[in-house]
Amino acid sequence: MRFSFSRLAAEALRGHSGWPRQWRDPEPKAAYDVVIVGAGGHGLATAYYLAKEHGITNVAVLEKGWLGGGNTGRNTTIIRSNYLCEESEALYEHALGLWEGLSHELNYNVMYSARGVMMLAHNEHDIRVFKRHVHANRLAGIDNEWLDPAEAKGFCPILNIDPRLRHPVLGAALQRRGGVARHDAVAWGYARGADRLGVDIIQNCEVTGIERNASGRVTGVATTRGPIMARRVGIVAAGHTSVLMAMAGVRMPLESFPLQALVSEPVKPVMPCVVMSNTIHAYMSQSDKGELVIGAGTDAYTSYSQTGALHVSRHTLEAIAELFPVTRRLRMLRSWAGIVDVTPDRSPIIGTTPVAGLFVNCGWGTGGFKATPGSGHVFAATIARDEPHRIAAPFTLERFTTGRLIDEAAAAAVSH
Repeated sequence: MRFSFSRLAAEALRGHSGWPRQWRDPEPKAAYDVVIVGAGGHGLATAYYLAKEHGITNVAVLEKGWLGGGNTGRNTTIIRSNYLCEESEALYEHALGLWEGLSHELNYNVMYSARGVMMLAHNEHDIRVFKRHVHANRLAGIDNEWLDPAEAKGFCPILNIDPRLRHPVLGAALQRRGGVARHDAVAWGYARGADRLGVDIIQNCEVTGIERNASGRVTGVATTRGPIMARRVGIVAAGHTSVLMAMAGVRMPLESFPLQALVSEPVKPVMPCVVMSNTIHAYMSQSDKGELVIGAGTDAYTSYSQTGALHVSRHTLEAIAELFPVTRRLRMLRSWAGIVDVTPDRSPIIGTTPVAGLFVNCGWGTGGFKATPGSGHVFAATIARDEPHRIAAPFTLERFTTGRLIDEAAAAAVSH
């Protein structure tokens, strides 16, 4: 293998928890065909599919920290494809199809569990919006169905459907194929797969500049471990894309926000599915270790902070305690924030840039984890062919000048 790991890393590869922070990384070569900036789920998936699908193995994945230590390690692991716009439906359904066979594909258990994702309606507006999603998804051949309150409680018995609640449950949209996966297992699975195919994964290697020749084409990157030449560079670094793209003189239509989450002490299985509420921005599932994984909203200010915000978490916990009374006596173990890049239309940017040889994959907001395999697959094809993959074509940077936006603010089921 092209990288060796400590005992802690070996335990992680065997399926145990824990993050290896110190690696004996390979020294970067002088030149690569492709450099991927960001060793999170999307970056590692891109490298894997470049090698597997397109035969491009002279690839380096550069990470300023440690493998999977950014948003990949700070998300709430939800997977679904019940988005509204046709372009989004195609992208997320492509990803969901890959999720369903990913453990077999990588020969590594990513712990994908299709336990169902249920999205609650609390008012007449919610009902109309979610029913519209159900109909749109069915037209596209994507599973989604409408439940009345009693059916919602039947699917999630601990849900409180008392009509006297501050936000009463009036119904729910359910995607049964949705679910969760183990976030660090996904990173490790793609890392092992890419490594097996000859990709170099280089940690503790921060990109400090993007090199260009006289004609403006990318020629490589400057890093804290020396210059690295490359014919093509792909930026896949959630939360820091604007900073990296500015090194090449490209201004991005992005804002970065801390997205809050927290986790409870472990308990016996009580939560059989994922339940989301857009109106009050609270969603919850249960991990394999028994922890209740709770997603909260975004902070109201732009920031690169990865710390939790008490006022956001408190609002979420009040709502969770009302919707799920059984949780009221639970203690929270920890809270954190991931940095989400948000575009004006709440849809990602995948494709080429005005700089020849420079590609970008960013702006996923809260949709990043669920799209991981699909994102890597179409981005790899885009880099290999120097033109957008068919599914990625609508998500180009140019849409913000042509006005062909993909407005997914409501379907994102979040408070930004």
